[in-house]
Amino acid sequence: MILCSPARTAIMQSDLDLFGRQPQRLATHTVLLPGFVLPRLEALLDALRPVLRAAPFRHMETPGGQAIAVALSNCGDLGWVSDRQGYRYTTHDPLSGAPWPALPALLAQLAHEAAAAAGFDGFHADTCLINHYLPGTRLSLHQDRNERDFSHPIVSISLGLPAVFLLGGQQRGDATQKVPLGHGDVLVWGGDDRLRFHGVQPIKPGEHPRMGSRRINLTLRRAT
Repeated sequence: MILCSPARTAIMQSDLDLFGRQPQRLATHTVLLPGFVLPRLEALLDALRPVLRAAPFRHMETPGGQAIAVALSNCGDLGWVSDRQGYRYTTHDPLSGAPWPALPALLAQLAHEAAAAAGFDGFHADTCLINHYLPGTRLSLHQDRNERDFSHPIVSISLGLPAVFLLGGQQRGDATQKVPLGHGDVLVWGGDDRLRFHGVQPIKPGEHPRMGSRRINLTLRRAT
């Protein structure tokens, strides 16, 4: 199980250095919060373990029938899925037939606090897409359009190996801004930026002292 290691390693000094860094405004309504979740990292991992036991990572397929390289899971009232029927949210895990695991209270609270720190007061996530990246995997440019109300922001938590997030514009062909994301960073975007195209460059090989050779991305949304 990905997150079940009993070892409790100390937070690295490089991680501690992130605590004091100021938020970075990358666009009008896009804010990077360096190291935001690190003070509650162990509690967050503890909350995620039962979620991933109930709904393990799996590789879904695109509507065209191609396997998605990034493995995923979900928790919350709804879960994002992809298959030959299209991209959509469902109330039940298609793998088990059971409802998706509940959204952990700590994760919902972290998303609420991060959104407020980025200028989006009153955000209450009802779903979390959990992506599992291995070295070499990437996420192509896309928009998050399956939610019903685009007035709510997206809160994205990065754990493990570093990544380069691509922040594009309103059109797929617009220039992209390369945003380095490290362990514990949170990226929040909404408002006029909510439908920006975005993606992730291929993850470089490496070994994170706490998370191993992987990147975990928790993307919290309001889907209903």
